[in-house]
Order: sequence, then structure tokens, then C-alpha cells
Amino acid sequence: MNRQSACASAEAAMAHSRRRIDNRRLQIPSRPKDECGLFGVYGHEDAAKLAYFGLYALQHRGQESAGIVVSDGERVSEHKAMGLVPEIFNERILDSLKGNIALGHVRYSTTGSSLLSNAQPFRIRYAGKCLAIAHNGNLVNARKLRSDLEASGSVFQTTMDSEIVLHLVAKGMRDGLEQAVARAMEQIKGAYSMAIMTEDTLIAVRDPCGFRPLCVGHLDSGYVLSSETCALDLVHAEYEREIKPGEILIINKDGLKSIRFETKNRKAQCIFELIYFARPDSNVFGQNVYLFRKKQGELLAEEFPVDADFVMPFPDSGNYAAIGYAQSSGLPLEMGVIRNHYVGRTFIQPSQSMRDFGVKVKLNPVKELLKDKRVLIIEDSIIRGTTSRTRIKTLRAIGAREVHMLVSCPPHRFPCVYGIDFSSRGELIAAEKSVEEIREFTGLDSLGYLHVDNLVKATHIPREDLCLACFDGQYPVQVEEDFSKYCLE
Repeated sequence: MNRQSACASAEAAMAHSRRRIDNRRLQIPSRPKDECGLFGVYGHEDAAKLAYFGLYALQHRGQESAGIVVSDGERVSEHKAMGLVPEIFNERILDSLKGNIALGHVRYSTTGSSLLSNAQPFRIRYAGKCLAIAHNGNLVNARKLRSDLEASGSVFQTTMDSEIVLHLVAKGMRDGLEQAVARAMEQIKGAYSMAIMTEDTLIAVRDPCGFRPLCVGHLDSGYVLSSETCALDLVHAEYEREIKPGEILIINKDGLKSIRFETKNRKAQCIFELIYFARPDSNVFGQNVYLFRKKQGELLAEEFPVDADFVMPFPDSGNYAAIGYAQSSGLPLEMGVIRNHYVGRTFIQPSQSMRDFGVKVKLNPVKELLKDKRVLIIEDSIIRGTTSRTRIKTLRAIGAREVHMLVSCPPHRFPCVYGIDFSSRGELIAAEKSVEEIREFTGLDSLGYLHVDNLVKATHIPREDLCLACFDGQYPVQVEEDFSKYCLE
């Protein structure tokens, strides 16, 4: 496929995005957030534009900042800023980013502040060589590594744990890039997928447990790296395989070279990637996300038969499990709440007299459908409980006779230290309350959570290959630092 056809199918996305730039999303931290998405291109003359489209497809993984670094083999250029991908890049900027190697990143901060200085890819110059990194995940020994590096003379420009990796790589460069990366990976612990770029090389790395997804595909005679397969689809790249846990994949003029830096750890693929973060049209951990979520709903119907007039999701999180529940139970599926897809980010906050606006601006119930009905809501998770409580109160106020809820995963009782933004037990309602107490708090007539055995069953992945720490407290990689202080800030 030539470069015109590779890019042309996505041009409509760029045009459509421009029409949405002025519609900025209201910032309400009611849902859990993942940390980042990354996309790399090697050996394509339109590398910057392909990276743009890849990041556009991965926008759901991070909405705070985005950036692209490009190399033509000698000269490296970059552009990054705060905001959404279509707000940051335009034709003029992309045309100025010349080269056949590109590394792109969308970010939601979990370690490090939401500042431009922390936007990625992060780039340094060491011993005449450029090193850039895009990182998805969280290091659990970041504080100690940073302290040791500073004690040995390293000067840090950001509060990101990603910068630690570049310092470790730079210190080992006298033995060559491959050895430097391998030795750096042996020192860091945590959940991460990352890509490292030099003037002439693109490197993909995945942690030994495989917490975060990362895959490689090919396009024409070049290669593409992506956090999710949906981005490969957009640029017409053909999926080859996942980066293996504990693998360093080096892409340069000689093709692909794989190095394994760690093979002892068991797999611990993050179940929340499948439950919530990944786009439903992606394949993650060898599992189709849409079919997984639909299977969750089918298993919920087996576990919790509910006498209701219809099933409905809170869009878009519960959509696919609701489809599975409805088809399995025989109950009608209705869209009782309508999502406004044109809500963008905004710094205009509702006043106290408009305190319900923050909820209604995104989701609005269909009053005539819900009045006097017994409603069964399917959700993918309840983290803090406050948003669910507000939404249930709204349904009651417009006349719903009964409101039941089923959640397509077990209760979140333990904090995540691997890159999801519920890092303390105090943020998790299920850590403090029983299911019955959560039902009372949210104002539901009944509440049920999918059993962990059924959750695993929906994946077709062996239980021992999954990280379920947010449900059972069994952390695959132990944290060496105080939970309350593991972030660098």
C-alpha cells in the first residue's frame, strides 16, 4: 500500500476533529483514568502524519497532552503541547516534522504533574546522540532510582518516572545502545510499555509481567508500534504480534531484533485494560475487547437474573456488557440515557446554582422512557460511588419506579500502583463499604457485582496470567515504597 492510501482513509478524521476543537470537555474526575498511549513508526516517509493518526486513535488513553518526535536519520525535531491531538497538530506543523522515524505519545498523568514540561515524548541529548522516550505505565521503585541517580550527579528536568529510564540508558551508552537499554530495564520495576527512539533506531520494551499492552505491525516496508490494535487499523498497518513480556524489540535498518532481558516473572496482564481502558475494536492480550465485554454481560445474566422492564447502560462504559446481558436474559435493551458526544474540555465550571450541570452536560435521561419503569443498569465499575449516586438520584427524580444495577467486574477494594489513578484505598468505596452499604449509599433497589471467577472466564486467559490486584490485593510486583508516596510529587 502506498503512502497516499495509508493516510487518505484517515484524512476525514482530521477534518472532523477540527470541527470539534472548540467544544472542550468538562473536567470532572469521576471515572478512572489510564496513563498513556504510544505510537511509533519506522521506515515510512509520512512518519509524522501516521503518528498523528495513530495518536488520534489512542486519544482515549490520555487527554492531557500529546507529542510527536521525528527523525530523518540525522536531524530530530519535535512538537508537543497540552490538550487533545487535533488541538495540538495541524497540516503546517505535521509538514514541518520531516523524517521516516516517529514516536508519538498521549498522556494522562499518574506520576508527575499535568504540565507541559512533563509532556511526552521526553527527549535528551547525551554524548552527541538523541534519546527520546514514550512511556505507558508506572515504576514502583521510581523514588529510590531517582535518589540514587541524583546522588551520582544526574540532573532531572521533570517529575516523571519516564525520565529516570533515559538517565539509566544514558549511563550505559558506552557499551552500546542495546546493552544500555537491557541494563536499564533490569533496574526498573513496575508496569510499563515504552518506546525509545534515537536518530536511526526505534526500540519497543514491555515489562516482564506484561501489565500494559504493546504490539508491532508492518506497513509497506516499515514497522509500526502501538498500545492498541485499533491504531494499526486506522493507518492500514498489518498486525504482526504483541511485544512479549520482558522483551526488547529493536527496529533499525537491519530489520527486527529481539532481546529478552527477563523471563522469570509470571505474566500479570492488567484486567482493567479489558474492562475499561482499551477501545472495544482493539485486540488486547490476544483477546477481542468487544467480545470480552459482551461475555461479561452474558455471565452477569447467569449470575444475577433481575425482574425488570428493560436493560440499559450508562454510555459508553456499560454498552457492550448491556448487549450481552440483554441477549442472554431476553430483556429488551434500551438507551435510557443519551450521551452528548460533542462535549469538549472546558475551563468553565458550573456555579453552585448549576451543581447538576456537570452530570447532565454529558448524559441526559429519556424521561418518557424511564417514567414508572423498573430499570436495570449495567455498569463496568464503581470506583468512588459519587457519580453513580448522582445518576441514580436523577433517575428517581424523573419517576423511575425501580432502579437496579449490575457491575461487570468484582468490587475494587485495593489501590492500583501500576498506573491507574486510584492509588489509595480511601478513593475506593468498596474498600470501606460492603455491597449492601454501597447499594444504600447509591440509592439502588439492588446491586450485584460479577464474581471474579466469571470475570476470568470471560477473558479466555489463564487466571495466573492476569493482574487482579485491584480486586484481590495480590500484587504481582511488590512496591518498595510507601503507597501514599510512590508518586514523585
